[in-house]
Amino acid sequence: MASFEPRVFGQLLSFVFMLAIVLATAHNPDQDLAFQAGSQQTLKVGVAKPKRFLLYDVNPGEGFNLRRDVYMRISNLVKRLREKEEWILVLPPWGRIYHWQSYHLDQMKIPWSLFFDLESMSKHVPVIEFEDYIKETGEPAIDELYYLQRYEEGWKDGKWEEKLDERECINPPVYRKDSSGVYKGFFWGYKDAYARNFKCISVQGFAGILAPFLLNTTARSVFIERGEVVRHDTFGGQDYWTARRSMRFSEPLRDIADAFRKQYLDSDDERDKTVLTDDWRDMKATEGSAKGGPYMAVHLRRKDFVSSHRKDVPSLKEAAKQIKKVLKAEKLDKLFVATDAPKEELDELKKHFKGKTEVFRYMPPTEIHEKYKDGGVAIIDQWICAHARFFMGTSVSTFSFRIQDEREILGFDPKTTYNRFCGDKQSKEECEQPTHWKIQY
Repeated sequence: MASFEPRVFGQLLSFVFMLAIVLATAHNPDQDLAFQAGSQQTLKVGVAKPKRFLLYDVNPGEGFNLRRDVYMRISNLVKRLREKEEWILVLPPWGRIYHWQSYHLDQMKIPWSLFFDLESMSKHVPVIEFEDYIKETGEPAIDELYYLQRYEEGWKDGKWEEKLDERECINPPVYRKDSSGVYKGFFWGYKDAYARNFKCISVQGFAGILAPFLLNTTARSVFIERGEVVRHDTFGGQDYWTARRSMRFSEPLRDIADAFRKQYLDSDDERDKTVLTDDWRDMKATEGSAKGGPYMAVHLRRKDFVSSHRKDVPSLKEAAKQIKKVLKAEKLDKLFVATDAPKEELDELKKHFKGKTEVFRYMPPTEIHEKYKDGGVAIIDQWICAHARFFMGTSVSTFSFRIQDEREILGFDPKTTYNRFCGDKQSKEECEQPTHWKIQY
């Protein structure tokens, strides 16, 4: 019988032992690595995907409600990205907007949580505030910034098609490289924020066209500037409504509006049949199930619309005439007015009702206005309008569109929702009423 030296035998034994470990821990493509607990249950251990962050912003001139619409486009883009990678949507802080004209208020760096329920929104896609992004990444830095622009040459041969290309900037960039080699710009008023790289992208298409491009990048954080350039992938479709339903207003603002309804308009959710479920995903109201409070609500846009949409915006006398017709038909004697009109114009409107109709407007106490800003007051107006027995809005106003969305979600009859004022000289045929975008689940 052959004999082994002790040293050689020990080396052989060590080799066999190591080989056994390697074979035991080798990756099986059909089963992840696991360990056995005392109960003989197996806990699968996977490799965590690295988080990636998508930031975006909108043309500074766009209003509050158009910005809400762009959020829906970008959130559904993130939903598509998350099918492949772990993307988080970073919400752009709210800043001064044209319609926010209370110049005595500090209306910069406003978090979304002041206006919206972020827990609700995160049930659609994960969202965080910009300041939380800074805390998580440890710096106010963005790896790549892409400035979306249209094609300078427009449509080729009059034919529209989806396309995306890296191009020279059509207009002088609003982001400039500083002496340290990084790109500085407005960044919602955060002076320390910067981007490491900047490029202009010409794009023509729906938001989803950005998905392959973004998945082909390796940066941890990507900023899409001018998000309004891309369209909804499916306007009025299921994803559109899923994103819209998730955008519930913050509870404090809803509470303020509900208190006003109860005190002045004899309105509450139980009697109006507008009770919300705790989770928006569980709420699927049937068309016509909502009754609404015993009042009519109107959104009467004035100021710039009086000149820019002259054909569609009625005089105050004509507006009162159209309102009276509805009040009589619906047997209502209370009117709530959401408007940007000055006090003098509202007083003039009230004179046309001669005390037969109670006219209400929400005027925020100083402490409410200072805390929730002009944006919060607008939301209170919208929430009150959303619960009326009958609503009439202003043509092509996104403020009115968002109220119609809320009423569609709550389950109102479309005939009480999709209505708008007609201009003084518009015929019935010329005064086309808003399109009913039926909710999709």
